[in-house]
Amino acid sequence: MQVSVETTQGLERRLTITVPAESVDVEVKNRLRHIAKTQRINGFRPGKVPPSVIQKRFGKSVRQEVAGELMQRNFVDAIVAEKLNPAGRPNFVAKSNEDGKAFEFEATFEIYPVVELKDLEKITIEQPAVEVTDTDLDEMFETLQNQHKTWKENKRKTKKGDKLTIDFTGRVDGEDFEGGKAENFELELGAGRMIPGFENDIVGMKVGEEKTITVTFPEDYHAENLKGKEAEFDIVVKKTEGPSLPKVDEEFAKLFNIEEGGVEALRDEVRKNMTRELNQAVKAKVKEQAIEGLLSTNEVDLPSGLVAQEVEVLRKQAMERFAGQMDPKNMPELPADMFTEQAQRRVKIGLLLGEVIKVNELKVDEEKVNELIASAASAYEDPKEVIEYYNSNAEMKQQMQNVALEEQAVDFLLEKAKVKSKKANFKDIMNPESK
Repeated sequence: MQVSVETTQGLERRLTITVPAESVDVEVKNRLRHIAKTQRINGFRPGKVPPSVIQKRFGKSVRQEVAGELMQRNFVDAIVAEKLNPAGRPNFVAKSNEDGKAFEFEATFEIYPVVELKDLEKITIEQPAVEVTDTDLDEMFETLQNQHKTWKENKRKTKKGDKLTIDFTGRVDGEDFEGGKAENFELELGAGRMIPGFENDIVGMKVGEEKTITVTFPEDYHAENLKGKEAEFDIVVKKTEGPSLPKVDEEFAKLFNIEEGGVEALRDEVRKNMTRELNQAVKAKVKEQAIEGLLSTNEVDLPSGLVAQEVEVLRKQAMERFAGQMDPKNMPELPADMFTEQAQRRVKIGLLLGEVIKVNELKVDEEKVNELIASAASAYEDPKEVIEYYNSNAEMKQQMQNVALEEQAVDFLLEKAKVKSKKANFKDIMNPESK
């Protein structure tokens, strides 16, 4: 086998590989002999078909089959010999494939880029200093009470937080429009389900009251014919209800499967869950900063093949999400450019973290794996069962090992980076968009 290597552009390489004629011809003849022994052809007894007939009927297809196998096999030998690391599948083109002549083919592919990590010490990270306070716990209990609230009918003027049952009819430019009419529609004031202004304008109404309000559809409204349009709605209030929150007592605790210890046991359990979620959020925030720092201080060429593969992964995930919302037959083909930027980012992160792992010879820390599994399991009713499931499922265990190794790479970045502590509160971390 003879091999020549050519750099075509960027990360792309082209191998020209020549296989001696005898290597191909011997393999072809052996396969044709096997066919001659087993093939039934009219006019000839089994095993007595002349070689010329076998050659004429099967020679071309057998040679193509052998060529395909030789390209795969010799390509692997060639990249090992030339110390090349392909990123993605090669494209094979046979240049010469005739009886009695050397078999020549080209293999075009991209290689993984050479990654040189630098300026890790310039990465700056703010480590949130935060814990779950009694105030945070009290607010969480208010949320839990609201999640289990009941409704009590009343006759007073409505206020934010009440639930109304209404009829409404909407008009744009004096004409009714599709979706602008409803009867016995339940609406919780302040929930933000309706277009801006709608809920505010009916606060203070009472049962039996009628009112016409004027609101404007947002410019980014989903219905093209209503974007930015002013609309009138005739409102009739048929029923009003106020919220009734459950009392925080032993019965309330039982709603959360706390059979012993009452409210204090529930508070301990809720605090534990909040702390677990807070720690995960802090870890994610720190990791995000470490990754952003790594990306901003290091450039790397991206193999287009890897980006294309990642685009397909993201596209498939998006299609799976949409599958539950619409008929698969009506689902549009999502364009690749929707996912290209995200795919490029994910490939770059993978290459850089992979280099961190390789250069520093990081190995999976099984203790960290067990900690991650235990943390994930603690959110379930029977953690032991979840842990056993992870340990008995090779694929799930491998996924957690990958997560652990990635975290170890991030931990290494933190050791090199400038990390400073910054005071924060529970809301800042858990609900940053509310700030």
